[in-house]
Amino acid sequence: MQALRIVLLSTAFNGLTQRAWLDLRESGHHPSVVLFTDADEVAKQVVAARPQLVICPFLKDRVPEALWCGSGFPVVIVHPGIVGDRGASALDWAIMDGETRWGVTALQAVAEMDAGPVWSSREFELPPGIRKSELYNGPVSDAAIFCIRDVVEKFVAGFRPQPVDYADPQVRGRLRPNLKQADRAFDWREPAAAIKRRIDAADGQPGVLAELAGGRYFVYDAHLDHRAGEPGRILAVHDDAVLVACGEASLWLGALRRQPAPGEETFKRPARHELGRLLDDAPRLEWAVDSHPHCEESYQPIRYRQVGQVGELTFEFYNGAFSTEQCQRLTRALQWAKRQDTRTLLIRSGRGSFCNGVHLNVIQAAEHPGEEAWRNIQAIDDVCLEILTAPQLTVAGIAGNAGAGGVMLGLAADVALARQGVVLNPHYQTMGLYGSEYWTYTLPRAVGGETAARLWKDCLPIGARQAWRLGMLQDIGPRDPQAFSRWLLSEAAGAARRWPELARRKEALDVSRLAQCRRTELEEMRQDMRENRNQFAERCQGFVLKRRACRTPERLIEDWARGDG
Repeated sequence: MQALRIVLLSTAFNGLTQRAWLDLRESGHHPSVVLFTDADEVAKQVVAARPQLVICPFLKDRVPEALWCGSGFPVVIVHPGIVGDRGASALDWAIMDGETRWGVTALQAVAEMDAGPVWSSREFELPPGIRKSELYNGPVSDAAIFCIRDVVEKFVAGFRPQPVDYADPQVRGRLRPNLKQADRAFDWREPAAAIKRRIDAADGQPGVLAELAGGRYFVYDAHLDHRAGEPGRILAVHDDAVLVACGEASLWLGALRRQPAPGEETFKRPARHELGRLLDDAPRLEWAVDSHPHCEESYQPIRYRQVGQVGELTFEFYNGAFSTEQCQRLTRALQWAKRQDTRTLLIRSGRGSFCNGVHLNVIQAAEHPGEEAWRNIQAIDDVCLEILTAPQLTVAGIAGNAGAGGVMLGLAADVALARQGVVLNPHYQTMGLYGSEYWTYTLPRAVGGETAARLWKDCLPIGARQAWRLGMLQDIGPRDPQAFSRWLLSEAAGAARRWPELARRKEALDVSRLAQCRRTELEEMRQDMRENRNQFAERCQGFVLKRRACRTPERLIEDWARGDG
């Protein structure tokens, strides 16, 4: 296929935009990224890049008229809705209305938002009980990549996009208003399942505003539980979550954001952290990692099961962020799992991200953020050390995207297996950090010293196939989450036979070198976190408060877009 100069115009370099950028590069095209800042500046930047095609995988802003009107290149918007659907709350409505089938549409930008002619569309089954962030990063992302590939092929073939015919009975989509908090509101006397669907529809952003413990909070990360009580009352606390009684059954809430006062900015925190002393009288539940009679229906962020000679330890931390306390819990769970009579220890993520390193929201909320960051990085180092020194053959199951220390946590295992389509960001410097998690040991061990230094310096994402070619991954499994779980367990059972050289590598583990790597990395991180030599404090605050980029980073701009090609 003809190689195209393509600009990806996006609000942020998020997971979908990264995946699109990687997929286009893998297909031989020349994509460049422009992040939406000022409309006039963005229009100048895109036009100056001389693209043949502009694709907007994640755009919250209106496309500047200078781009869609007479620019000489089509601007195609990827909308997370079925053909005919319009509005910014497409996924929210789909979940709240209990849709069983949904889709993604690629349409041309025109004056009216989401009203342009259609280039491509892709539908999928909408799994029951799915939350918005999980839906977006799973089926929506997969359908969006299909549409982007289809758009590129059709553009090369000279295709003309087709206007939507709302008189066609097969066109099910329609204009839907943007959801407001009044539309999302619920009463704790409603059944837990109904409330959960509303929270799921607002997961990630904006959350659902609710009365809780005498205050008003945006609530997130809901999990059903069988327990009953007075609706609205907090029944228990476990790890970072609180259990709230509903009219029927109850819900665990993993994260909250306090409603801000005028002019104030607040951000998501673990529910137990946000409520603090208000939970003094609530019962604490301490569940063993290996057993709980209701573990399939209750909030269980760390769980273990043994299948034959494989011990499977699953962690599921909201948004892939690992706080100090979460790391300490996972360390204890690993220590327990290592004492079990198994030949292989499979360490895997549940739904959502694999791991994105330290918990920036908890760090930002601390009285002394730099000191909390310092505690957090040492705690996640302890997790990696437990994996590195396990007597069993260790297998990392990377079921979702991973960034920074999360990539290195996966590389601490003897064998790393990933789900098709995951995106890895094996770098730290965009957050003003040198990096830890034994990366100076595990990354060169996987890819060699020269490649490790380049990955660390480039600050670019890599896809699963590229990571496999480099040696970071030993294999890639199915994209479907259930199929991946089955495949992963099977591969873990046969890992020692399939990768005998990696099984033998454990015997050559140099513990003294590990200790030296940790000392060197932590000395660098001490200067970053406690002395703020590279503006970690400011970058952390900007990330937590969702500050927009003021310009597009140079690393995302292809040479041709700079005028050098």
